[in-house]
Amino acid sequence: MTTRPAKTQRQHRITRLLETNAVASQGQLVDLLAAEGIDATQTTVSRDLEELGALKVRVPGGDTVYALPELPVRQVAPEDHLRRVLGEWVAEMAWSGNLVVLRTPPGSAHVVGSALDRSRFPGVVGTVAGDDTVLVVASDDMGGAELARRLAEVAGIEGDGRPSPDENGAV
Repeated sequence: MTTRPAKTQRQHRITRLLETNAVASQGQLVDLLAAEGIDATQTTVSRDLEELGALKVRVPGGDTVYALPELPVRQVAPEDHLRRVLGEWVAEMAWSGNLVVLRTPPGSAHVVGSALDRSRFPGVVGTVAGDDTVLVVASDDMGGAELARRLAEVAGIEGDGRPSPDENGAV
């Protein structure tokens, strides 16, 4: 028999499951919850993971699994956390105008976007993360070129990103 517990109870179970299992997908988490008698949809699990601040992290062997950050979701992440995330997940960087585009492996852009948002990195107005691309909007006073240079420095990436070869400035 499956039940639909209150959101806080379900999220508590999710927290426990992530701490005790290598959960690679939301579907796997839905199955683990079902094995404990908890009925949840993938959509509900997706929302719960977002609210809990869960991130996908790379584990030895190269697989990625969900993990909960050591910091509360609303707490500012230290720069060394951002340095680790950018260094591990950013494969390419480009800039144009006041935009910086970060390329990541498939399925990991949200990890980078979340780390940037939580770091309150100077010059970052906001981020939009897709599957393998993060769009970072630079403040007017910083601009994309300077923000790309600073992000590349933090990430340990050579150069400062590369401007688009498009003569119109499109990335």
